[in-house]
Amino acid sequence: MAVDILASAPFRAPVLVRIGHGSSDAVESASDAIHYLQNRWPHERGHHYLRAMQLCKEAAQGLLPTEVAREAFIAAAIEAYVLA
Repeated sequence: MAVDILASAPFRAPVLVRIGHGSSDAVESASDAIHYLQNRWPHERGHHYLRAMQLCKEAAQGLLPTEVAREAFIAAAIEAYVLA
C-alpha cells in the first residue's frame, strides 16, 4: 500500500549528512529525509534506519511532530556514519 507523503514542515535546523566522498547535504524536512533514506543511504541498514523511515513517513503525513522524525533521522545518520 502506498503512503501519501505531504510536503512536510521544515526541521527546526537542517541535518547535515555526507554520503560518499562528496560535500555535505542539508536535509531540511521529513520528506527530504525519506528521499535520502530511500535513494541515497548506504546499503547497510540497521534498527535506527528502520525507525527513522517509519517516523519520517508519519511526520510527512502530519501524524507526529517533525522534530521526532528529525531526532530519529539523526540517530540513523550516526548509525550509518554519514552525519556530517
